Amino acid sequence: MGITVLLASTALKTVSVTGLWLIPLLLGAFTYHNYNSYDPEARVLDKEPRMEYDFIVVGGGSAGAVVANRLTEVKDWNLLLLESGPDENEITDVPSLAGYLQLTKLDWQYKTEPTSYACLGFKKHRCSWPRGKVLGGSSVLNYMIYVRGNRYDFDQWESFGNPGWAYRDVLKYFIKSEDNRNPYLAKTKYHGRGGYLTVQEAPWRTPLVAAFVESGVEIGYENRDINGEYQTGFMIAQGTIRRGSRCSTAKAFLRPVRTRRNLDISLNTQATRVLINPITMKAYGVEYVKHGVKRVVYARKEVILSAGAINSPQLLMLSGVGPRDHLKNVGIRVLKDLPVGENLQDHVGVGGLTFLVDKPVAIVQNRFQAFPVTMNYVVNEGGPMTTLGGLEGIAFVNTKYANTSGLWPDIQFHMAPASFSSDNGQIVRKILGLTDEVYDTVYKPIANKDAWTIMPLLLRPNTRGYVRLKSSNPFDYPVMNPRYHEDRLDVNRLVEGIKIALQVANASPFKQFGSRLYMKPLPNCKHLKFMSDEYIECQVRTISMTIYHQCGTTKMGPSWDRDAVVDPRLRVHGIEGLRVIDASIMPTIVSGNTNAAVIMIGEKGSDMIKEDWSKRKR
Repeated sequence: MGITVLLASTALKTVSVTGLWLIPLLLGAFTYHNYNSYDPEARVLDKEPRMEYDFIVVGGGSAGAVVANRLTEVKDWNLLLLESGPDENEITDVPSLAGYLQLTKLDWQYKTEPTSYACLGFKKHRCSWPRGKVLGGSSVLNYMIYVRGNRYDFDQWESFGNPGWAYRDVLKYFIKSEDNRNPYLAKTKYHGRGGYLTVQEAPWRTPLVAAFVESGVEIGYENRDINGEYQTGFMIAQGTIRRGSRCSTAKAFLRPVRTRRNLDISLNTQATRVLINPITMKAYGVEYVKHGVKRVVYARKEVILSAGAINSPQLLMLSGVGPRDHLKNVGIRVLKDLPVGENLQDHVGVGGLTFLVDKPVAIVQNRFQAFPVTMNYVVNEGGPMTTLGGLEGIAFVNTKYANTSGLWPDIQFHMAPASFSSDNGQIVRKILGLTDEVYDTVYKPIANKDAWTIMPLLLRPNTRGYVRLKSSNPFDYPVMNPRYHEDRLDVNRLVEGIKIALQVANASPFKQFGSRLYMKPLPNCKHLKFMSDEYIECQVRTISMTIYHQCGTTKMGPSWDRDAVVDPRLRVHGIEGLRVIDASIMPTIVSGNTNAAVIMIGEKGSDMIKEDWSKRKR
């Protein structure tokens, strides 16, 4: 409405006429306002919370946005969604600018604890953990890759004592969300059309990704839909984009329902504690801070935590639900002794595996002229700005340590037509936190040169980390230790993954570009024979890159599972009226980028709530 008023007032000042000129001008202004109100992609309205709602959802990210949408389909229910950050902006819509969003106010800017096992090439031996502090959560910061995971991941969840979570049960929820706009995929039984979440290939790509897929075929893998019947193979990446722009969960699930009268969304609102009756052990509200003022809001039915794998366990512990000894140490009254914050898992990858090419086929920042590239994006919804954060190819491969069936691969490849220094050191080195020594020695010499990379990542790590409170102050960042590479087998798998990546790079499809391995050794590894197993291990421990897939910190499991925090219906054990619906409930991490699986959890969790309350009416 502000734009409408500005346009109208400006026009009135410059047009010194009345009567017939004024009427169409005002009609045009109000028509624009009316269109903006009902445009399904218009931004949400920030509302001040009332005193009481049926449901309170904490966190408007990948799961919380879905839950808010689906529960307000029931017209007799009203719901408040609390989001700690602001709404998206014009920059977040641009896929190629994903990296530029990190280290901004839209990012929690977390760091892991210092370690001697990993992250050795980063400042203070700490890995960066960007997490979305914005409506849409990390679906606004991520690289938009749409990967569901492997069918055996979900079958394993069921085998742990979680009925209803097998692949045959969850597939329908992936399909329910999806609006796949690639015809060759949408027509199969594994994909959906007409859902809220748009999925498709980026409209622009380099010829390097075609060589990547062809090379995978040459070394014995199939070019296949990795979200279909089988996962093992190579594919041009699918992403959550719509008409060349990012399709976050806020854009997909919240904007189309922003005018529902039973949905209130409060932005820039940080929840600080769940209110739990210590006698009845029932959650009845949330304490929060907005505009610097502490307030409370009450829930008639349930409080639902969808704040993610870092903030959901943090909020539970601040509320007195967590490991007894730890809560006592930080001065919090213990209401329920549960292993909150344990079982932390993440996909850790190996960065920096770089290949130079002789032809101008990669993404090099200085090559692209800003005006024509931007106009191509704005007018045609195409061009380099539509690339998925620079990622183009995906693959799932088997090392010698993988499941013998060959159908449950243990390594994923992300292929990008760029290097750490393709942006001339402006952004990538900063968001990763690379030391000056590593960047200046290895990557600065190839700044703005045509190059491409393969980043192998470990799909199912053996290590389990933890999230802890630093103090009882809700504004103190929690302590996060993923314990990367403390298990020897994790390192061995990544070493083998790099060897397979080298096979891909040495295949004939890349020869047309004069592709060859960049052989500048890392400064702390140069005493080792280049690309020997010992050198590769050193690289694994030096350029240890998170793929932003933290999960597992409020593990789902039956009552007899001592490691479980929530039951198979996502209810916190021993606390009535409190659920967790986000990545933190995963018993084990899924094999692939987690965003699609978290959206599925939001869909399934919403259905569970509807079913449970429907039974109460009978």
